[in-house]
Amino acid sequence: MTGLRVLVVDDHPLFRFGLCAALAQRDDIEVVGEAAGGQAAIEAASGTGPDVIVMDLHLPDLGGVEATRAITNANPKIGVLVLTMFDDSESVFNAMRAGARGYLLKGAEPDELVRAVQAVARGEAIFGQSIAAQVLRYFNGLNASTVSFPELTSREREVLELIAAGRSNGEIAQILSLSGKTVRNHVSIIFGKLRVADRAQAIVRAREAGLGQRRTT
Repeated sequence: MTGLRVLVVDDHPLFRFGLCAALAQRDDIEVVGEAAGGQAAIEAASGTGPDVIVMDLHLPDLGGVEATRAITNANPKIGVLVLTMFDDSESVFNAMRAGARGYLLKGAEPDELVRAVQAVARGEAIFGQSIAAQVLRYFNGLNASTVSFPELTSREREVLELIAAGRSNGEIAQILSLSGKTVRNHVSIIFGKLRVADRAQAIVRAREAGLGQRRTT
């Protein structure tokens, strides 16, 4: 058989049996082994050479996160797909940091599981719908928290960048192809949003955040 080689890791015998049976029905997937614990998973991964490991997180001896880390450190080519009941953010990101490429919740339809196994084997990252929503919320929040002055619009940030670079209103109007009145309105709004009294205070705030360092023409 030349299909994908899959190792199944879960401590519940009936669930593990059902999972192996569902995967084995596919002509393009070969279940090369199963394990009931994290340490056994590490040994099986070394002995069977799977392309993908379907990994539970709650295991009796060594947790799925620790097992995933050990396996992917030893062989980064092995793709780990987490299949678990835990949908909290800590579990998701701990698994991904350990090297897992995918994360599904138990209860996923067989077709969804097969697609996930195939995607992980191709090197893609894949998440169940609810998990994907968590990941997007996390990174959207991260982006918002790392951008200086997220309360400003993109145009207002451009104006503030030029203020921090020491440009006058007239120069800003010329650089951005705006009228003087429009620039003055932007400046007034920026001062209000930053809660500063004048241009000098705005420059200090902006430069502390790293603005005004690039060259402008």
